[in-house]
This record gives sequence, structure tokens and C-alpha cells, in this order.
Amino acid sequence: MNILIQQSLTVEQRLHKAVSDIMMQDKYIALAGLLAIGDRSVRDDIPTACTNGRDEKYGRAFCESLNDAELRFLVLHENYHKLARHLHIYYHLYKIDPILANMACDFWINHKLVEENKQDSFATMTGELSKGCYDDKYKNMSIVEIFNDLREEQEGNGGQGQGQGGGEPFDTHEWEEAQGLSDEEQKELAKDIDDVIRQGALVAGKVGSGGNRTLEEFLEPQVDWREVLRDFITDTCAGGDFSTYNKPNRRYLHLDIIMPSGVSEKVEELVLAVDTSGSIGQRELTTFLSEVRSICDTVKPSRVRILYWDTQVCRDEAYEMDELDRLVQSTKPSGGGGTMVECVPQYMAEYGIKPQATIVFTDGYLGGSWGSWTCPTLWVVLDNKSATSKVGKTLHVKSENL
Repeated sequence: MNILIQQSLTVEQRLHKAVSDIMMQDKYIALAGLLAIGDRSVRDDIPTACTNGRDEKYGRAFCESLNDAELRFLVLHENYHKLARHLHIYYHLYKIDPILANMACDFWINHKLVEENKQDSFATMTGELSKGCYDDKYKNMSIVEIFNDLREEQEGNGGQGQGQGGGEPFDTHEWEEAQGLSDEEQKELAKDIDDVIRQGALVAGKVGSGGNRTLEEFLEPQVDWREVLRDFITDTCAGGDFSTYNKPNRRYLHLDIIMPSGVSEKVEELVLAVDTSGSIGQRELTTFLSEVRSICDTVKPSRVRILYWDTQVCRDEAYEMDELDRLVQSTKPSGGGGTMVECVPQYMAEYGIKPQATIVFTDGYLGGSWGSWTCPTLWVVLDNKSATSKVGKTLHVKSENL
């Protein structure tokens, strides 16, 4: 935009134009619906910009300091926070270290936006924005990986400073305000975001636009993790003392073949090995344990044992069948440093624990090997598609789907 025209427009008008320009850009046409979610306002009391994951607020003076390409970058930045639902999914990182959580989210967004706009400079991280978080080493890294890297660097500095990497966040994130939304509002917001992105992708496809890898990541079909978890537990914990047609074997139903399922009156212990290195939050853990608890009503294992681990097994909790009702409320996670899963099978061997099956809940960022296991093992890996165990079965799950 011509400098004189830019100066003749108010910040509100420039912001409106920036949003319109983004909607008309081929690579961002699928974002049109997302840009319409929540309120967008210009404030005199906001230093730069901020979002609560739904609404956007822009500082008047800060916006006045930006040219049009920089303003478009800022708008895209705030909306990528909304797109990825950062303030809801990564709240557990915020509770560990608010500054590093902010930085991790911004490094992730800024690298994607810089890459997306290298060819045409439609949106640029220049001027005041150049002071923001950007480091090419975080290319293709998840937010959890970036957070862990920043944390390691901070600890290497004796716990001082904010961790290395280039720059500081140029916006603020209203984490606590985001948590103020009720569960129903959070679910509705997540559904609204998913719906508008999928609709936008259809529109982009019809007009020959698209090719935005960031958006494609959020459109990948998701496996129903609850169904996979249930199938694993029932398949491995349902014995074969005798067979019955009263409960047909689900494995063959899609072939229109009715086969009996195994029924056992002797279902042994089920072990849940939970990674407590810090990247799995209480919300995710509670959802996971609640689902396992529900499945156990059907399978009825003799005992459910939870082993919390980091570089060693930090806590061992055993629940008999008649105690499962209090599992979710009573469990007390313990640990928080390092990720050496081989300690779990070593611990089970040492104490003579011989489960019928083991389920490992982890982020998959292991410091050693996958371990040696002597029973059927399911790995529930959170937010880390690059991690697949060579032992047992791996189920990849996104935090947003828990």
C-alpha cells in the first residue's frame, strides 16, 4: 500500500483490509472461516497483540508501527494460535513454565509463516516483528520438542534466563482467560474451528487454491483412539478358556463372518505405564485413565497397576477390581525428569510383575531404547508422529482429540 494511503487509514481500517487480503490470498483462502471466529478489536491498552484462543486484540500504537506485510503477518500469527488451539492444548506446558510455553508456541508459528511467505513476501516478519521468536533449527519440530529444547538450554544456564533461540514473543497469550471457557464452550470452539477449516479446504480445492502444509496437518483423518484402545485391551485380556457366540468376535464382523469370542474367567493384571517427564498434562492423563477404567468394566482384569516413570519407576499403584471406581480420583502422578522407558520392563522383571498386557502412555521423546517387553504392549504416543516403537503396537494421538 502507498505510504500516504496507509497513513490516511485508521488502524481499524488497516486491520480490516489485512484480513480481507488474507482471505483473498490463494494459500490462505481456507482460513476465511477461521478469521470470522471470535471478536477482533483495536485497543489502546494492549502493548502489541494478544489472543485467548478465540478473540484477538491488537495494540493501536504497535499496529501503527507496522507496514501492511508486517500487519498481515501479525494477523496470521494470532490466527495460527487459534487454528492450533495452543492455549487449550498446551496449558500444561504453561503451568510448567509460562515464558517457555509462550516462546515454544511462537517459534512454531513464526517458522511456518516465514516459510510460507518466502517466495512472495505477502506477510513478513520484519521491522518490529523481527525481534520475535525465530530459529531455523526448530523446522519440523513440535511445540513439545521446542519447549523441551528451550527448557534444556535454560537448565544448562543454571536455570537462569529464558532459554536460547532467537528473539522473544511479540504478542501475549491469555492462557488463564482461555481456561475460563467452560468445557462445553471449549468443545464448541474446537468443533467450529475444525468445521470452518474443512469447509475452507473444500472451497480452496474448488477454486484451484491450496497447498498450505500447515492447514493440511489439521485436516489429516484421525484414528478413533478410544476404539483402538478398547480393541487392544479386549483382544489381549480376553482369554480362551472357552468360546461363545453370545459375543461375536468383532475382528470378523466387517467380513460378515460370525465367529465366537474367547471368554476367560482368569483375566490377569493390566499395567499402565505413564510417562511423567512433564509433557503430558493432567487433562490428557485423566481422559486416558477414565477411558481405560470404562473398558475394564467389560474386561474385568484381576488388577490394574499404574507405574509412573521418568528415568526410573517413581510410583507404583495397584488397584484391585473392586477398587477401580476410585482409580481416576485417587491416583497421584510422580516424577518429572528424563524419559527412559526401559526402566519399566526392568522394574516389572525385578518385582515379578507379569501382566497380561501393558499400555505405555508417553510423548515418545525417549532418552534411550524402547525397552525389552515380554507381554503384548500398546504405545499410546501423544503429539509425536515421528515416534513409532519397534516393539508392540503404536497408536498416535493428538492432544486436541483427548
